[in-house]
Amino acid sequence: MRTMRAMDIQAHVVNAFIDGDSGGNPAGVVLDADALTPAQKLAVAQQVGLSETAFVSRSAVATLKLEFFTPRQQIAHCGHATIATFSLLRQRGALDEGQHAKETIDGVRAIVIDGDLAFMEQRAPRYRALESTALRERVLDSLGLLPTQLAPGQAPVVVDTGNAFLLVPIADETTLAALTPQQAPIEALSDELDLIGVYAFCRTTRRPGRDAAARMFAPRYGIAEEAGTGMAAGPLACWLHDRANLAGPRLHVEQGWLMRPPSPSVIRVDLQLRGGAISGLMAGGRARLMSSRTVRC
Repeated sequence: MRTMRAMDIQAHVVNAFIDGDSGGNPAGVVLDADALTPAQKLAVAQQVGLSETAFVSRSAVATLKLEFFTPRQQIAHCGHATIATFSLLRQRGALDEGQHAKETIDGVRAIVIDGDLAFMEQRAPRYRALESTALRERVLDSLGLLPTQLAPGQAPVVVDTGNAFLLVPIADETTLAALTPQQAPIEALSDELDLIGVYAFCRTTRRPGRDAAARMFAPRYGIAEEAGTGMAAGPLACWLHDRANLAGPRLHVEQGWLMRPPSPSVIRVDLQLRGGAISGLMAGGRARLMSSRTVRC
C-alpha cells in the first residue's frame, strides 16, 4: 500500500474583526491548498488549534474556493475566517479592491473589499419563534437567566441569514456579562434546533456609535465562546432593524469585550433594503496578520 509523504504547510493566524488595532477573532488561513486532502486539512486545523481554519484553492466559478475546518470537522461557512482570508490576500497584493466571490461547499457568496475592510454576503433573514414554553425555559436555564432578565417585551428567536443562530435579547450589560453558559445544554439545543450557536446580546455598548454588544456560544462546533462572529452579527443586525426599529442601513455589533480575557471585536453590517424590507446584507470588518508557522501533515 502506498504511503503518502508528509508535507510542510504554512499556516497564518489572522485576527478578524479587530476593534482598532487589537483584539478580534483569530482564524487559521492556509493559502495554495489545492493539493491537500480533506484528512490533511483536518490534521492542519487540529495543529493550528483555532476554532476554524480556512483553506484556499483555485475555483472555476469564483475568485477562490474556501473550505473551513474546525479541529473536529469540516463546516460549510465561517465568517471570521472568510474576512481573515480576503484581508490577508488583499494585504499581500494578491487581490484588488472591489467585487469578488467565494466558492464553498454550500454555493457561491459575494465578497467586497473596500480599502482595508472585507465584507461577505448573507441572505434575507428568516425568523423562527420558539413555540414551546418548555423550550424557552431550557434556553434560559442554559444561560443561567431568569425571564425578567430578558429585554422587556422580547423573547429568544432563531434567525437565519444562511446559518441559523438563536438570538437571546438581554436587558443590560451587567446581566450579559454575568451569564453562566452551560455548554452541554447549549449543545443539545443547538443539535435540536440545527443552530450554529447561541448569540446573547444587549443594547449597551462600550464604544459610542455601536448598536449592540453580544456574546456567542457554539459548543456544537467545539467553541465555548467566540470573540467575533460575522455570521451571527448579520442576523442580529436584521433583528435590530426588524424588531428594535433601528433604521440602518449600517449597524455595528461589538463582541469579545466580555470574554475572559477580553478580545474586543467589532462587526459592521450593511443592510440591503427594498421598500423597507431586508433583501440581503454584507457583514465584515478589518483583519490583521498576527503570526505564521509551519505545520506538518
